[in-house]
Amino acid sequence: MSRNTTNDVPPDILDNEEDEDIVAVESGSDVEFDLEANPNSVKRGTEVIKHFWATLPQAPGVYRMLDGKRDVLYVGKAKSLKARVGSYARGQAHSNRIARMIGETTSMEFVTTATETEALLLEANLIKQLKPRYNVLMRDDKSLPYILLTADHEAPQLVKHRGARKRKGDYYGPFASVWAVNRTINALQRAFLLRSCNDSYYENRTRPCLLFQIKRCSGPCTKEISVDEYAELAAEARAFLSGKSNAVKARITEEMQEAAESLEFERAARCRDRLAALSAIQGVQGINTQSVEQADVFAIDEQAGQFCVEVFFFRNWQNWGNRAYFPKADKTMTPGEVLTSFIAQFYDDKPAPRLVLLSHQIEEVELMAEALSTRAESKVEIVTPQRGERRQLIDYVMRNAKEGLGRRLADTASQQKLLVSLSQAFGLAKIPRRVEVYDNSHIMGTNAVGAMIVAGANGFMKQHYRTFNMRSEDLKPGDDYGMMREMLQRRFARLVKEEPRSPSNSSPQGGGGEQVADGSSQVAVEEPHVAADDSFPSWPDLVLIDGGKGQLEAARQALAEVGVGEDDVAVIGIAKGRDRDAGRETFFKPGQPPFKLPPRDPALYFVQRLRDEAHRFAIGAHRAKRKREMVKNPLDEIAGIGPSRKRALLHHFGTVKAIQRAALEDLVKAPGVNAATARAIYDFFHDRG
Repeated sequence: MSRNTTNDVPPDILDNEEDEDIVAVESGSDVEFDLEANPNSVKRGTEVIKHFWATLPQAPGVYRMLDGKRDVLYVGKAKSLKARVGSYARGQAHSNRIARMIGETTSMEFVTTATETEALLLEANLIKQLKPRYNVLMRDDKSLPYILLTADHEAPQLVKHRGARKRKGDYYGPFASVWAVNRTINALQRAFLLRSCNDSYYENRTRPCLLFQIKRCSGPCTKEISVDEYAELAAEARAFLSGKSNAVKARITEEMQEAAESLEFERAARCRDRLAALSAIQGVQGINTQSVEQADVFAIDEQAGQFCVEVFFFRNWQNWGNRAYFPKADKTMTPGEVLTSFIAQFYDDKPAPRLVLLSHQIEEVELMAEALSTRAESKVEIVTPQRGERRQLIDYVMRNAKEGLGRRLADTASQQKLLVSLSQAFGLAKIPRRVEVYDNSHIMGTNAVGAMIVAGANGFMKQHYRTFNMRSEDLKPGDDYGMMREMLQRRFARLVKEEPRSPSNSSPQGGGGEQVADGSSQVAVEEPHVAADDSFPSWPDLVLIDGGKGQLEAARQALAEVGVGEDDVAVIGIAKGRDRDAGRETFFKPGQPPFKLPPRDPALYFVQRLRDEAHRFAIGAHRAKRKREMVKNPLDEIAGIGPSRKRALLHHFGTVKAIQRAALEDLVKAPGVNAATARAIYDFFHDRG
C-alpha cells in the first residue's frame, strides 16, 4: 500500500532576493559545483528540504527532488523518509554531487510504502521512467529476448519472444542478443523439428511448407506427424532447454541405434542430424561452468570516470551470451554504488535467476535479495565470491568489462577527433557536441517521410533519431524544398518552445579563421576531454542538409521563421558530386562560396558516413510507411469499426470489395453491426463514388 504526498513551498523560501544563481566551473568533462561561490543556493535548497522534512513520517517510501521546471533531479528510497530526507537538511558533509543537487532543489514529492522492499522496487521503476539527472541510469534498457515454447495449441510453436509474458507457455532465457536467440532456434528446429509458423498460417496449410522439405519441421499442420508424436518432440525440447540435455541426447542416441539395427537408415540419419544439431547448440556457448546451473554474473569496471557493467547469462549449465552496459553515473561514485542502482533497474522488468554473482559488494545486499525474490517469486541469492570456480568466473567477466570499456573509450576518442576535424573543415568556432543531419525519402511524392539522425562524441545517438510524416496541405508532391522547410520548422519550433536557448549556450558558426585553398575556414581548436553523456545537449551545434544551395536556402528560411538565427546553429548543405560519386561532394555554407574538401580528408569521410546514415534511416522509414499503406484496410478509416467488427465483417462478406458492394440491408444483417454502423459503412464507400 502506498500513497503520494506533496506540499507547496512557501514563496519566501524560493523568492529570496539574496539568493544567487548557481555558479559552475568547467572541470574536465563535467560541470563542477563551486560550494564557496554558491552558499545561498545550497542554503535555499536546504530550507526547501527542511520545509518538507517537518511533516514527513517515520515510514518507508520513495522521495523525488524536483528543480524549478518540475523536472525530477533525483529519486531515492528510504527505510525512514524522515531520517533520510533529514540527512540532506544538515547542510554540511555533502559531496559535490549532492551539494549541486540540493542547490537545484525547489520542491519534493513523496510516496509512502508498506515495506522497504516495496520502496526499493518502486525506486527502480521510477528511475527507469523518469531518468533523473543525478541517479545512475542504465541507458540501454531494451528488453532482452527469450525463447517461447507455447502451450496454447495442440502443436506447440517455437518462437522468439520479447516483452510481457502474456502468452501461455514456457519461457527460456534471457539471451544476450537476438542473434543468439535466432541461432539457437535454428538449431532447435533441426534437433526437434518444431514449427515456428504462427497459428493462422498453420490452420490454412494444405500441404507441407519448405521447412518440412529441408527437415526443419515435422509438418504437424498437414498431419505428416501425429499429435502424440509431435507432443513427444515438444517434451524433449522442454527437457533439453530445462537442463536435461544429457538425458535427451542419450534417448536420441538409443533411438538411432535401434533404427540402424532395424535397417531403418533414414530414421537413423534423422536421429544423427538431431544429435549434431544439439551438439552445435552446446558447442558454441563459449565459456561454460560446471558448478553454476542458473546465474547472472555481473562485473563492473571504471576508467576515466566512465563505467562498464558486463553481464553473462548462464542457464542450464550453458552460457547464453553476454552483454555490455555503460550506465550514466557521476564519476565520484564508487563501483559498488553504481552496481547497486544498476541491478535494481536491470531486474525491474524481468525475474532474477536463483543466483546472482557480483564482482563488487553492494549496499544493502539482503534487502536487494529480498526485493529480487519478491519479484521472481522464488528465492534469489546474491553472492560476491572470493575463491573457487565462481571467483574465476567473476575474473573472466571482469576482463570482458575492462576490454569493453577500453574499446568504448577508444571509439569515443576517435569520434571526438573526427568532430574536431569537422569543426576545422567547416570553420566552426567550437567543436560540435551534437550534429543533426536531415534527409527525406519518397517515390514521386508519395509516402513522403523526413528523417533526422543525431551524432555526438559517442557516435550515432539512435535514441534521438526522429522521423517526420509530411502533413502540410500546401506541400506539392515531390517538393523536396518544401519537405525540408516543414521538417526543420517543426523540429526547431518545438525546440524553441520547450527549451529556449540562452545566449551563453549558443554556438556561432565562426568564420573568423584562416581561409584555406579549398574555400573552407581553418580555426585553431583544442581537442577537449571527451564529454559525458549526461551533458548531451538538446540543441544542435551543426545541422547538415542533404542537398545543395536550394535545400540550404529552404533550411535557412525555415529556421528564421521560428526565430533561430544564423549565430545559433551552423547550417551546411551537402551536394552530391558528379555522377553522385562519393568524394566529390560540394559544400554550401552561408556567406561563403561553395567549396570541396580534400579527397582523403578524415572530415570528408565522416560527413559521408553521417549522410549515408541519414539516407539509410530515411529510406527505411519510407519503406515502412509504404508497406503500411499497401496493407491498409479501408475499414480502418471508418469511425466505430474496431478490430472485432472488422473481423466479423470480413468473415461474413469475405472481402472488402464485397463489403463495398453490399446493400444497406445486407450490412445490417452482419453480426455485430447495428443500423447506425451499417449506415456509416454504406455512406463511407458510396460517398467515395
